[in-house]
Amino acid sequence: MASRAALTRLAALPAAASARALSTASTSSSLATSRAALAATATPRVARSEARFLVGKEQRRAASSDEGAQTMTVREALNAAMEEEMIRDPTVFVMGEEVARYNGAYKVTKGLLDKFGEDRVIDTPITESGFTGLAVGAALAGLRPVCEFMTWNFAMQAIDQIVNEGGKTYYMSGGNVPCPVTFRGPNGAAAGVGAQHSQCFAAWYGSIPGLKVVSPWSAADCKGLLKSAIRDPNPVCVLENELLYGVSFPMTKEELSEDFLIPFGKAKIEKEGSDITIVAHSKMVTHSLEAAEILEKEDGIKVEVVNLRSIRPLDIDTIVASVKKTNHLVTVEGGFPAFGVGSEIIAQVCESAAFDFLDAPPERITGADVPTPYAETLEGLAFPDTDLVVKTIRRHLYRQ
Repeated sequence: MASRAALTRLAALPAAASARALSTASTSSSLATSRAALAATATPRVARSEARFLVGKEQRRAASSDEGAQTMTVREALNAAMEEEMIRDPTVFVMGEEVARYNGAYKVTKGLLDKFGEDRVIDTPITESGFTGLAVGAALAGLRPVCEFMTWNFAMQAIDQIVNEGGKTYYMSGGNVPCPVTFRGPNGAAAGVGAQHSQCFAAWYGSIPGLKVVSPWSAADCKGLLKSAIRDPNPVCVLENELLYGVSFPMTKEELSEDFLIPFGKAKIEKEGSDITIVAHSKMVTHSLEAAEILEKEDGIKVEVVNLRSIRPLDIDTIVASVKKTNHLVTVEGGFPAFGVGSEIIAQVCESAAFDFLDAPPERITGADVPTPYAETLEGLAFPDTDLVVKTIRRHLYRQ
């Protein structure tokens, strides 16, 4: 629970934070040393989830690629992004349930309280509508809050604050009152937590003018996109994935830099190909890449995998260019099929010049059109996996 004193100190935060940032920069150990200690702690639920659902091949791929590259987990990358931005800008602060003394429900904010103190890492009451309104108000007053939701499912309690207050004020003020607030937390299916805690909100928030929405996959995605979100004058929804928090990815020297940013609206081609385009985001990039490896090895099918990264703005240009090259399109997402991200991508492709290049109708691979089951056997059938992607591509290309 937040102390009343901590919340009332927000008004004086810029001055206090400036002094604290200078003190932190001069007395703390290096960022690399502080991050090295981060990976040791994870909640039992996260560990169980990763053990059940993370694909080992992804971890092996990360460890084996580029021997000299340093690896970083998604959890560490998010932590590093916040730490770097808090040092860089004294108006940045973190708030949410259990983000301070407990180091975050998923240990993403581990160590930040020790480095920056209670003025800048604030435990809130369990009232999403209340602390989200506080974050929006702080942003309108000139601060840059990073507001963590324990899961985006709980953000439905605060959707009015996010959509109407955060998402519309910049526009309705004629561009005079920016709202630089970052909302972040785990999104999409978790493991064994039932229908009310396992759903993707990318299409929900992606449909709202005034919001920017990103859905990172790798550690580099998380670091670069979160840093860009914190610096952006608009409210940004960062949709992370709980099942990826403990996965390690290789990081280049550039990606490890404190100046590394990923611009919004720029997808990344994770694997080049010539036979079919797969567009995916978040954990579905994992299944798409693994399916691409299997298809190339067993069928000689060369799949181009596009990691969407940004939901709004959408990088339709990269997708169109890929479709013009491969003449086929399949989208993969963990959300529900109706009115989803894949639906929007296919609509825009069919409305563009790429329509004449399609040799077959584009297809969507999505979660099942049912509330997420609690039973483990049914839950596993409710979301796309590598085998489903492989089977769909083979059928799409008339290989079976």
